[in-house]
Amino acid sequence: MTTRTTDATLPLRVIPLGGLGEIGRNMMLYEYGDDMIAVDVGVMFPDTEHLGVDLIIPDISYVMENASKLRAIFLTHGHEDHIGAVPFLLREVSVPIYCLKLTRGLVQVKLREHHLIDDTDIQVVEAGDIVDAGAFAVEFFSVSHSIPDSAGLIIETPVGTVVHTGDFKIDHTPIMGQHTDLARLADVGEDGALLLCADSTYAEIEGYTPSEQRVAEVLDRAIADATGRVIVTTFASLISRIQIVCDAAARYNRRVFITGRSMVNNVNMARELGYLKVPANVLMTPNQFRDHPSQQTIIICTGSQGEPTAALTRIATGSHQQINVEDGDTVILSSNPVPGNEKSVYKNVDLLMQQGAKVIYNRLADVHVRGHASREELKVIHRLVRPKYFVPIHGEYRHMELHRQLAEQLGMPRDHTFVLTDGDVLEIDDDGAAVTGKVSADYVYVDGLGIGDVDDFTLRDRAHLASDGLVVFVAAIDHRTGKLARPPEIMTHGFVGAEEAPALVEGVRDLVVGVLGGEQPAIDWRQLHETLKDDVAEYLHRKTHRRPLVIPVMLEV
Repeated sequence: MTTRTTDATLPLRVIPLGGLGEIGRNMMLYEYGDDMIAVDVGVMFPDTEHLGVDLIIPDISYVMENASKLRAIFLTHGHEDHIGAVPFLLREVSVPIYCLKLTRGLVQVKLREHHLIDDTDIQVVEAGDIVDAGAFAVEFFSVSHSIPDSAGLIIETPVGTVVHTGDFKIDHTPIMGQHTDLARLADVGEDGALLLCADSTYAEIEGYTPSEQRVAEVLDRAIADATGRVIVTTFASLISRIQIVCDAAARYNRRVFITGRSMVNNVNMARELGYLKVPANVLMTPNQFRDHPSQQTIIICTGSQGEPTAALTRIATGSHQQINVEDGDTVILSSNPVPGNEKSVYKNVDLLMQQGAKVIYNRLADVHVRGHASREELKVIHRLVRPKYFVPIHGEYRHMELHRQLAEQLGMPRDHTFVLTDGDVLEIDDDGAAVTGKVSADYVYVDGLGIGDVDDFTLRDRAHLASDGLVVFVAAIDHRTGKLARPPEIMTHGFVGAEEAPALVEGVRDLVVGVLGGEQPAIDWRQLHETLKDDVAEYLHRKTHRRPLVIPVMLEV
């Protein structure tokens, strides 16, 4: 691929807004002059420290400050960590989206949930297609991943060619026939690319990533051996895994019931688009499922990550309206826990086993394989592309650092490799490459209908409440005399047990009365607000060695 003829006197700016130093929230900006494109707009799922948070999305403030530059959004594939935040971006900007067919279907499912579909320009492309977007020409190339229609991008810029791999592995026996196009990458590498941005998620794993065919064999055997009902949970977007289960169902004279909103929506969409080919009379309606023999039933459901409201969690806790665990059930968790979700996942495993189910999960059998390249596959990509500069993407810091070290072992100069963090601005021109600045790339928390309403201070308060509880005291001040109008009211929540509470409440009341002067006029009770809060907190810590969140409430009456 030859470089574009646009004036190349300006630097190419590479700006990650998410996905570097973390798993999820993938979003990369490429900027040249007055033109900018975004690659992926994903979410990250909260872990235990993000109390009450539903999703974490990229900070798009830099995009909004430069909205007139944004020419297009390019999506590599349909996983949540790459498309989940598209609706939040499209609330603020209106630009075309380019992606492969299945990815568009998954995005449309998402946009319908946000009531945005009618106004959205989503263009379907195929591998090999080239899209012009300002100073950029973006070509999609096929990659093998754990979901069909995955792609990497070859981005032609005035400065040189960028290869952005997206998530990929090299699978020579993929279930749905999609290979990583090594020949196209070799063509790019004949002249050498300017920059390679490559998936680092499994850069610490030696060797090669096993094929999806391995999972097909293990799932087939588990379903064949099951004497009772089979319940399979996996990611709702993992269409190839759903295909494997449906094929096994037909082979062993079983029928399949789909449950979980996102699973139902994605299965319907994938069938409409022709990506999921279910043999006749395999899928069941709720009425058919109710009367179908257990030994001839397979349930495919959401909940592979232990999500509180997902179908498998409700089955495990006995709160699902249609499904209870039966003695002799075989439950297959065809996924790996995302970091931070392990406790929730294995709690479900425990609950299912306690109710008599046989549970098969990743530590017991190869019911899931990674969709990401291991070290030997990464070496193949580097040797084919032969980039001048390299930025590891998609992974926690150790993954990216190990990927950088691998690039050095293959002969890249260290000063040509850049382990960036979210918000770093890498500039590349004819004189070289360097990190020249930083843009805002903080976590943006989605909590219910609120977007960005919750900040780190709020989360600290929530953590404080969760660990030590709450003490509220209400002091009513007579606005005419400045005196306490009545004895202070003291309330505690989650702080101490019923036996300890009365003495501590009385102690806090005496302290408040003493500080505010009892029946004597207060000097200036507004100035005493913070002092009194600190005094009460110190008193409670002295008595209990705990530090509850103390909230003073001063009322003029």
